[in-house]
Parts: sequence; structure tokens; C-alpha cells
Amino acid sequence: MDNCILELNKITQDIINRLGNCSYEELNDFVEQRQNLIDQLEQHVKKQSIGVNQQHQLRELLEADPKIIARMQQLKSEAAKWLQQREMAKTQRNAYEAAYTPDSFLMDRKK
Repeated sequence: MDNCILELNKITQDIINRLGNCSYEELNDFVEQRQNLIDQLEQHVKKQSIGVNQQHQLRELLEADPKIIARMQQLKSEAAKWLQQREMAKTQRNAYEAAYTPDSFLMDRKK
């Protein structure tokens, strides 16, 4: 169990140190690794109780969650903004690329 907590601490500290410039993919990898370690911890806890020192270490790890979640929200808003800009550009492009029939005639009236 201690190995899982140490590994969880290691990957958490690593992502916190790189949080300002980490990518979506890095955060995704972190979340997957973290979930695997948490699953292992759950298996250990079912077999034996968790100590006070281990509880303290886990609480300290949970204190990093708001920072990680804030970075995830920032990346999410950046992606949403990019998608919105792309949709606006697509709408503007479609306005200029109006569909027309190539065999049609334009008739003007003489006044």
C-alpha cells in the first residue's frame, strides 16, 4: 500500500510542477495512472485497514486537486473557444460559398 501512495505522490508532484505548461494529453495520462493507483489502493484497503500516516499522506495529495482541476477547466475553456471560432469561420465561409446552379442565367430588366 505504501508503494501505491508513494507512486501516487510522485506522479502528483510531477504534474503539479509542470501544471502551467502541461498539455491535455499529459493530464489525461496522469488521470489514467492515478485511477489505476487508486484502484490498487482500494484493493489494499479491502484487505487491511489504512494507517493514520497513510491517511495524512492521502489528504495532502487531495489538496493538489483544485489546482489540477483548475488547469483542466482552463484547457476545456480554451478548446471551447477554439471550437467556437472555428464554427464562426465555417459560417462565414459558407456565406461566401453560396450554392448556385452553374447553368442558370441572370436576367436584368431595363428601365
